[in-house]
Amino acid sequence: MGGFGSGRRGGRFCTDDLRPLDVRKINRDGLLTPGRRFNWQWTCNDEVTGTISLRVETGRVLLNYRSQNTSFNGGEWETMNYPVSLDWTDCGFGGQRVWWRCPAVGCGRRVAVLYGGRVFACRECHRLAYRSQREAFDDRATRRADKLRDRLGWEPGILNGTGWKPKGMHWRTFERLHRKHDANVETALAGMAAKLGILTGQLKDFDF
Repeated sequence: MGGFGSGRRGGRFCTDDLRPLDVRKINRDGLLTPGRRFNWQWTCNDEVTGTISLRVETGRVLLNYRSQNTSFNGGEWETMNYPVSLDWTDCGFGGQRVWWRCPAVGCGRRVAVLYGGRVFACRECHRLAYRSQREAFDDRATRRADKLRDRLGWEPGILNGTGWKPKGMHWRTFERLHRKHDANVETALAGMAAKLGILTGQLKDFDF
């Protein structure tokens, strides 16, 4: 099982590279009761890839897990055990929302998600980018077009042409989504053409 702090070396990580600990999900599962102890797991393809033990106290949660220290001691494993403070804010329509207070030294940001490196900390402290920030413009356009195709009920894949208006959708909505789809497809195809060395209106000469 991969440990916290182990994994890819070099380059900037993004939020998908580290295990998220989302206090909103924990709260929705009714686990933020003082005195409660439980394990939180991460899975991939139905296999457990990581586990952390949590103990809830008043106003904070104690984290306990094993982490591989890649900076010292030749990558030896160490036991991590430290508290993370909780904070609650009022919602506009009643009720309260729970937050972590980032435990990294000098931080204390109010966040919903902590990311598990050697220490669970906020995105800013880990200097994490979102996956979309690392996408090329044409890849991002392709993803957006496919998302629109899914909403329109069309076959996945921007090379599969367009489909009909979904039943029950207003024509104005359909036309707006259609235009957004076509604009993203145009951007995606332009990026593909650039990658393949295709110039506007002509092909480069190839030597055979």
